[in-house]
Amino acid sequence: MAKDVDLSSKEWRDIIFEGKNKEFGAYQLRKASDSRHNRAMIVIVIVIAILFALAFLVNTVIKSAEARPEDTIEQAMAEMVTEEAEPEPEEEEPQRIEEQKPEVIKEELLNTAKMTEVAIVQDDQVDEEMKSQDELKEDDRAIGQVNEDRGVDDIINAQEHKEVVVVEEKTEPVEDNHVFEAVEQDPQFPGGTAALYEWLNKNLVYPPIAAENGVQGTVSVRFVVKKDGSVGEVQVLRGKDPELDKEAIRVVKKLPKFIPGKMNGHAVNVWFTLPVRFKLANAN
Repeated sequence: MAKDVDLSSKEWRDIIFEGKNKEFGAYQLRKASDSRHNRAMIVIVIVIAILFALAFLVNTVIKSAEARPEDTIEQAMAEMVTEEAEPEPEEEEPQRIEEQKPEVIKEELLNTAKMTEVAIVQDDQVDEEMKSQDELKEDDRAIGQVNEDRGVDDIINAQEHKEVVVVEEKTEPVEDNHVFEAVEQDPQFPGGTAALYEWLNKNLVYPPIAAENGVQGTVSVRFVVKKDGSVGEVQVLRGKDPELDKEAIRVVKKLPKFIPGKMNGHAVNVWFTLPVRFKLANAN
C-alpha cells in the first residue's frame, strides 16, 4: 500500500497538512516543487547544449588553425615550383644602330686618247697617221695626256671620301629681363670678397643720428648684378634701423661693376646677397 502512494501528489500533501496553514511555508514549497524541477531540467538541458556547441566550435577553430599553416606551406611550395618551371624571359638584345656608311663618290676616268705630239720629221719617217679634225670629233674619248700612274683607258677608279660632320651644341640665349636666384657661375667682385669689404669700409658713412643713439648691427641687402656687371635693383632683406638701411642701400648702389654671373656660357642677371655691418668705434 505504501508503494502506491505518490508523496508529491496533492492528496498526500492535503493529508499531511490537514488542519494546518497552507498559505505559506512547507505546503507552498511542496506544491511548487514540480514546476521548479521542470524549470531546472530545462535550464540544465540548455546549458549542456550550449557547452556542446561551444566545444564543437572550439574544436572546429583549432582544426582550421592547425590546417592553415600546412595549406600555406603547400601553397608556397606550389608557387615556388611554378616560378622555377616558368622560363626566364629572354633579354632583348639592344637594337644595333647601323653605322651610316660614308658616301662613296665615284671618280670616273674618262676614256682618253693619247694626244700625238707634234714633231717636224721627214715624210718617210712618219710612223703614225694623224687623224683629221672630223675623226677626232666623232671619237668620244677625251683628248689629253694619260696618267700612267692612275691606270689606262676604260678603268674606273672609285675613291672613298669620308664625310666628317662636326655638330656644335648651341645654347639658347637667356631672356634679358629674367633675374636668376642661382646660376652656374656666380658674379664676383673684382679682387674677391676681401676687396669688396675693403671697398665698403672706405665708402660707408655712419649715419650721425644712429651714431648718437648708439645703434649698430648688420643690414642684410640683396641686389641685382646685371649682365654688364652693374648694380641694378636693391632690396633690404633684414633691416636694423631706418638710417642704417638707407646708408646700406646708398653704398651698394655706388658699387663698381662686378664680373657678371653666367648660365650656359651667357652673362645673365643674378641676385646677390650682401651683409653690410655697422659698428661704432667706441663700442665694446
